[in-house]
Amino acid sequence: MTIEFDRPSSDKTELESGSAFTPRFDSNGLITAVVTDANDGVLLMVAHMNAEALALTIETGIAHYYSRSRKSLWKKGETSGNLQSVQEIRTDCDQDALWLKVRVAGHDATCHTGRRSCFYRVVGIKDGVTSLNIIDTEIHFHPDEVYGKN
Repeated sequence: MTIEFDRPSSDKTELESGSAFTPRFDSNGLITAVVTDANDGVLLMVAHMNAEALALTIETGIAHYYSRSRKSLWKKGETSGNLQSVQEIRTDCDQDALWLKVRVAGHDATCHTGRRSCFYRVVGIKDGVTSLNIIDTEIHFHPDEVYGKN
């Protein structure tokens, strides 16, 4: 089965209230995906999908994304074992962003740094200087062991 997506309707009411799923990919052919844990709602990551990644995600139930830096399709967790099983996909009102609720296998970690979430730092300011403060120090797996030495 190959999923293809129709072009978004130019009718705003149909786009916002209709039942047709017509994702609005940007000029680079990408759509933003916000990913949270299906159990507790923790924000795990933000990524991008192209039409192929979105179709594979829907077809297989396993999250696939498009890596802008590598310019390639990527099955999240394929190397680390931390596959993301998609429990639900939502789209926003104008269908140009997605929200994936997932369950993470393996070490229950999403970030390539070994942390559960990619959002493990807080931006702070002291004496007019901004800095990052790590608030999640728990490492669920060692990246060098999983991905090899960088």
